[in-house]
Amino acid sequence: MLDRYFKLAENGTTVKTEVLAGVTTFLTMAYIIFVNPAILGDAGIDKGAAFVATCLAAAIGTAIMGLYANYPVALAPGMGLNAYFTYGVVLGMGHSWQVALGAVFVSGILFLILSILPVREKIINSIPMSQKYAIGAGIGLFLGLIGLKNAGIVVDHAATLVGLGKLMSPAVGMAILGFFVIAILDYRKVPGAIMISILGVTVLGIALGLSKFGGLVSAPPSLAPTLLQMDVKGALSLGLLTIVFAFLMVDLFDTAGTLVAVAPRAGLMNKDGTLKRLGPALVADATATVAGAALGTSTTTSYIESAAGIRVGGRTGLTAVVVAILFLLALFFAPLAGSIPVYATAPALIFVACVMASSLAKIDWEDITEYLPAVVTAVMMPFTFSIATGIGLGFITYVVLKLFTGRAKDIHPVMAAVSLVFLIKFIVA
Repeated sequence: MLDRYFKLAENGTTVKTEVLAGVTTFLTMAYIIFVNPAILGDAGIDKGAAFVATCLAAAIGTAIMGLYANYPVALAPGMGLNAYFTYGVVLGMGHSWQVALGAVFVSGILFLILSILPVREKIINSIPMSQKYAIGAGIGLFLGLIGLKNAGIVVDHAATLVGLGKLMSPAVGMAILGFFVIAILDYRKVPGAIMISILGVTVLGIALGLSKFGGLVSAPPSLAPTLLQMDVKGALSLGLLTIVFAFLMVDLFDTAGTLVAVAPRAGLMNKDGTLKRLGPALVADATATVAGAALGTSTTTSYIESAAGIRVGGRTGLTAVVVAILFLLALFFAPLAGSIPVYATAPALIFVACVMASSLAKIDWEDITEYLPAVVTAVMMPFTFSIATGIGLGFITYVVLKLFTGRAKDIHPVMAAVSLVFLIKFIVA
């Protein structure tokens, strides 16, 4: 039955290989069940409910991706987007987490519509590659700043805005240790490097008396504090439209980038370079975002960590189904998630930031009309503490440079229209 439904033989794989691939993918991304509740908790969301929402959103989205699109790709609340949700929209702009969830919900609905219609391809094609790379790198830098702050490595300073924290403090030392553990294990291609570091640093911290152990397993916490709590009406106000756009754009590029990256190795790319069953995959991703917002978590998106499972042979949706089942089983480890201290999760943010920043290397550094706007986009995200602001300033810079250097033909009409909207917002804000 499994062979017929997932076309295992046709894709040159077996049930055993798919299960192994699913376990591998889960191990590489399971850190999100510890990190996401910690980040959303800073926004005022109940951490227990956020833990449940994280597991359920990941399970639902991944199951749809496997059963509907037959892709060996897993989904979960996205890193960077959860940080923007908490530190940009809620703490930075002063909106309630209910309104922020509403913005995620609306962006998911729009993404679903764009996934059904061919509009999604036009939007993706309208954004120059340099800006796509810059957005990914900028989110990484934004995430890195948050990780450094949470670890205590970077602290606020009255004269210079930021300064170096006390590196000899126990918590900072544990965070630095965790970062190097992740980097070394990742270099050695050890599956689950981030999760191993998080759990290892947590155990060491408990042994040294730096934090307390709250237990291992229990019944899942209540989802009631976040279930259907999104404020859609508030999210549709004029002031939040750019936030909705930011969630939409980042999810769109993040998903497209992940699928394009894993497709060749998974045998999901046609000879002309297009992806097989791309429509169902995008619908699955968008549905996961809508479901996640309704449950109480930030944008759910496809994870590049899926490449780990594909590397060991995952080729079909059965891999994704295995990951979904494991996320459901993770629901019973809420006490363990609550025992994870911030100095154990901060290294994960810093490491992911380093990986995401590597996309800057793909930019054309010989063309100032390409690299300068890209730098503006990437740098302004952490410096303004806003992904949307970084995108807006980068887009405007790109259009202005192309326009006044005689290369207006490089500007896509959609790009020009979006930049104009951002310019108007900055003027009236």
